[in-house]
Amino acid sequence: MINITEKSNCCGCSACVQRCPKQCITLKEDEEGFFYPQIDKNNCIECNLCEKVCPLINPFEKITPIKVLAVKNRNEEERLASSSGGVFIALAKYVISHGGVVFGAVFDEKWEVKHTYTETIEGIRPMMGSKYLQSRIENTFSEAELFLKQGRKVMFIGTPCQITGLKKYLRKEYSNLLAVDVLCHGVPSPRIWRKYLNVQLNQINFRCVKSNATEVSSIKIDNINFRDKKTNGWKDYRFVIYGKYKSMDKKILLSESHNNNTFIKGFLSNVYLRPSCYNCRCKNGVSQSDLTLADFWGIDWILPDFYDDKGVSLVLVNSEKGDILLYSLNLDINTSAFPIVKKLNGGFKEKIQSHPKRRKFFKKLKTCENLINLINECSKPTFKIRLLNKINYINQKLLKWNHQ
Repeated sequence: MINITEKSNCCGCSACVQRCPKQCITLKEDEEGFFYPQIDKNNCIECNLCEKVCPLINPFEKITPIKVLAVKNRNEEERLASSSGGVFIALAKYVISHGGVVFGAVFDEKWEVKHTYTETIEGIRPMMGSKYLQSRIENTFSEAELFLKQGRKVMFIGTPCQITGLKKYLRKEYSNLLAVDVLCHGVPSPRIWRKYLNVQLNQINFRCVKSNATEVSSIKIDNINFRDKKTNGWKDYRFVIYGKYKSMDKKILLSESHNNNTFIKGFLSNVYLRPSCYNCRCKNGVSQSDLTLADFWGIDWILPDFYDDKGVSLVLVNSEKGDILLYSLNLDINTSAFPIVKKLNGGFKEKIQSHPKRRKFFKKLKTCENLINLINECSKPTFKIRLLNKINYINQKLLKWNHQ
């Protein structure tokens, strides 16, 4: 049976929960806000299916991409609504138009993130855009399996560990499955997001009424965009909360550059990532996805004629199935080389350094009265981190110079 003694040995994919024939495994949130499996040993029949479908206990072999591409959606509206080049919606619309089902991450009623599925074009929209949280997979692996067995096309997009978990759960290959993973920096704590959003809503409410008297419930959020590029473009994306206050018209309640947004700073500084993310064992081909989607950072000097600051996707083609589908869509495509793109996107790193103040952060969180100050205090880069960032910056400059 699954026995998590080291939290770095669980990615929270929930494959074990959904595969258990006795339904005696549940996910419980720990003090950091991450979910881990707990087993009701009284009902466990020790079939070991939970271990067999675990992507960390039984990882796949790595595969190498057969193509590395720069891709843009020709529909400008769809590309601007996407985090990068608008490839996801093009893939999803194809699957839906052929009677298929698309699984992806959406915000729930509390503005936390869960996986769900849609059979309509309208249902794709909430799945668009990066959501810097670990989504709850819930029962989507078993739901996807049911659709696959019915012979319907299924597209499932998620982080590398979620796609690896899905494939381990299914235990066989399906020709009608399009598995797509995203190049992932790691997943931050849903608990920290929950607290952060509550702080921001209180501050927004205070600014609206100049008083603490009104309840936060007076604010209605319409949308949250972690990667809004409509104002300052793709490179200088912004964190934006759209919503209404009482009877006021829809407006921007908060808009900050990603460099100034506290939650994103803590996330990118590796303060509150899931423990398994610091040594990811599912990325770089391990998930065996058909396609891998990412931002094509460096496209402005690798392919300057292809760059327009509206977003370009880096797509790793990992299977013939993914290759055939991609070239059948309304996309602009250019080829690139894997060694170059790997140096330009930190998401390829399997091992990342936990911030030295991570433990201090979660210890202080228990009695913290000002979350924003705590994140800012604990996300400040140390001398070693600043030095490594400087070396990385110089290396990228040299790479650019050599390429030119």
